[in-house]
Amino acid sequence: MAEPRLCTRCVYPDNARPTIQFDDDGVCSGCRYIESRASVDWAMRWRILADMLSEHQVRQRHLGIPYDCIIPVSGGKDSHYQVYVAKQKLGLNPLLVTANHTWNTPCGLANLRNLVTRFGCDLVRFTISPESARKVARWALLEMGDITFAYHASIMCWPMRAAVQWRVPMVVWGEEGFSQLTGMFQVKDEVEYTRWKTLQHDQRGYDREDLIGRGDPGHELTWRDVEWMRYPSVDEIESVGVRGIYLSNYLPWDAHAQARAMHERYGFGLMPFRYRSYRTYSKTDDAANDVHDLLKFLKFGYGRGTDDASEDIRYGRLNRHDGLELSAFLDRQMTPLWRELLGLVDVPEDRLLIRLGELADGGAAAVEQRWQALQVASRMSFRAAYPALYAHLEHGRPLWTGEIGAIDGNSYAGSYMGVL
Repeated sequence: MAEPRLCTRCVYPDNARPTIQFDDDGVCSGCRYIESRASVDWAMRWRILADMLSEHQVRQRHLGIPYDCIIPVSGGKDSHYQVYVAKQKLGLNPLLVTANHTWNTPCGLANLRNLVTRFGCDLVRFTISPESARKVARWALLEMGDITFAYHASIMCWPMRAAVQWRVPMVVWGEEGFSQLTGMFQVKDEVEYTRWKTLQHDQRGYDREDLIGRGDPGHELTWRDVEWMRYPSVDEIESVGVRGIYLSNYLPWDAHAQARAMHERYGFGLMPFRYRSYRTYSKTDDAANDVHDLLKFLKFGYGRGTDDASEDIRYGRLNRHDGLELSAFLDRQMTPLWRELLGLVDVPEDRLLIRLGELADGGAAAVEQRWQALQVASRMSFRAAYPALYAHLEHGRPLWTGEIGAIDGNSYAGSYMGVL
């Protein structure tokens, strides 16, 4: 199996999803995107945002509707910042909307409660049947190697239905993530939310009707299992004038700095120790995320360690040498939830590994190599490899400032990369 080409600035490989490109200097499109944001007139962008949302506020009051916008929330790091900007900075009255996929963390549930109480907002929550969530997860795991399909699809579909139902046309999302990760678009594009994006990426090209009847005998999906995927019709969207915007198009977005501010000022809660990331402020709401990320590593050869290290390198919080070693170590960590969740959805491990071999970059041989790398890493104690970092995370202390490598000395030389 050929080794992937890595960006010369961050640590993303050339098969990173979705759609990454390298220029003649070997720098990836995600790094170039972040670099280009330095030249944006953010003061002007803020005025555009403020004027636009003010117009919507006047319109809503004229119609006798109390909500100025809808903010999709999950209990994750961006939710608090989105609500903070709307309520505290712009004086809006947002309606918070969340889709409950039922695989929640205690931290995520606490953060949802905190949003409502600290900011004084109304919250509408659509809860998927736990049995339906399990059946959909089982189908998606065997179809595409994705155990969190319902989570990603529901949070993108349900807020648009709520916008129609409550007649609140402006839906305010947080970051436009594909550009932040891999530079899928340029800053000048000012990308907005589209049905195409949700269908092709979050729903992997499957509409609600496509799922009915799918699944093994005894696990077939019915219309009741996928009703949460029902998206408003074109006529319904146009009757209300629904529009989705991303705050990251109007603000100098920095999730790390924003999470810290929300934690310190508004009580945004952090995750306890986790095995596949050094960030205690990311993915605080999804109990299956570590398994989702492990599947990503088995299919593509990289995981959240690479995502986090690349972002911190781009923002000057981590040097590339440490990023390479830290991401290589974390991407190969097994999660204790792996077999528990496979048992929950009734998928044998050997059957899943065979299916992943059919889906993965590099095929079955690559999956076998990555699986063996996980076994090696799991025998290598996180505590032994990074004692100070382990202690830092074990006590719930977030990494806010300075280079990550400074916690365990000048670098992570001699760590996992030297073992393989």
